[in-house]
Parts: sequence; structure tokens; C-alpha cells
Amino acid sequence: MTADQRREQGLLFAPGDPELAAIKLRTHCLNQDYNACREDEKEKRDEILGRMMRSIGKASFLQGPITFHYGIHTTIGEHVFINFNFTCQDDAEVVIEDNCSLGPNVTIVTPVHPMVASERRVMKDENGKDGHFCYAKPVHIGSDCWIGANVVICPGVTIGAGCVIGAGSVVVHDIPCGTFAAGNPCRVIREITEADSMMNHPERLGGYSV
Repeated sequence: MTADQRREQGLLFAPGDPELAAIKLRTHCLNQDYNACREDEKEKRDEILGRMMRSIGKASFLQGPITFHYGIHTTIGEHVFINFNFTCQDDAEVVIEDNCSLGPNVTIVTPVHPMVASERRVMKDENGKDGHFCYAKPVHIGSDCWIGANVVICPGVTIGAGCVIGAGSVVVHDIPCGTFAAGNPCRVIREITEADSMMNHPERLGGYSV
């Protein structure tokens, strides 16, 4: 079994495997190319994202700078907005569904390293060869979510559709659909209801309507 197959199955794998290292090097260089682009160089930016990611839907926008680890394991839906300094360590699959907005400095991580220090230093593969190993767990963000600034989303987390995650949260557990959650560790504060509608805040509308 290759390192990439082990990675995909959620088993321990060697992140320094030459095949995986080559993918990461290519993606890291593409990150630099994207970040060197001017914001109005849309066609150039879109071409770079198309080469780097599994897929990205129409009318989605990544402000930049961005940092993807693999890129090819990430799917972004349509009408997604991602603000400054987005980091996506996508050793496992990352999915961001349609109509999501991510604030500045959001980080998504999927790899998990051994807790025991000696196992982080060295373990043995199936052939008895010493190596450094980790495993990875996918992250899924449902549609119509707002992820606040400086949020960290940890391995294996699913955030349900229509959620709001408060700024600075560290999300370590699944968050059910249609809820406001915040904190470190992130926890559900309450459901989002009609009482949260901007219709109830006429002082903020300034002539706009819902």
C-alpha cells in the first residue's frame, strides 16, 4: 500500500514520502504564485486555483494570501468568500460547501500526530523501517456557514449547514446545523432563529430590506 493510499484510508502514513512531498512542493509553489498576483489579476488567479485544488465553484473568491498544503484534497463550492490569510492543511479531504463566508486568519487542519513524544520521534513501518508518521481526518463545512475571524477547525470536524462560528473559536467537535457556536473549545451557544433576523434591527437597516 502506498503512503497516499494509507493517507486516504486514515491510516498512519509518512508525510515525507517522495510522492507526497512532490505534491506539497508543487502546491506550495502555486501558493506563492497566487499570493504574488495582484487582486485584479482574476484570470491568472483562477488558473492557479484550477491547477492547485480538486475543484472550486463559480463566483468563489479567495482574498489571499492563501496557504494550502496539498490543495488537491480540497473542494470549495459556489459563491464562497474566504478572507485574508487562509490556511488549509488538507492532508485529508476538506469540503467547503456553497455560500460560505470565512473571516480573516481561518485555519483548517486535518493531520493528527501521535500524543506520545517517543512515537513522534520515530515509529516503524510494516518493514521495520524507522520513520515519522501521522494520520489525517477530513473536515466538512456545510452550506451557508459564517466562520468568524481567527477560527481554528480541527481534524475530523463537521460543521452543519447554516452555522455561525464565533471569532477566535477552536472547533474540536461537530457542530449541528443552524446553530451559533463559539469558544475554546467551541460549543453550541444556541440555535439561530427568526429572532436573529435583521428585520428585528431596523436601526441597522438604513432603508435596506430583508
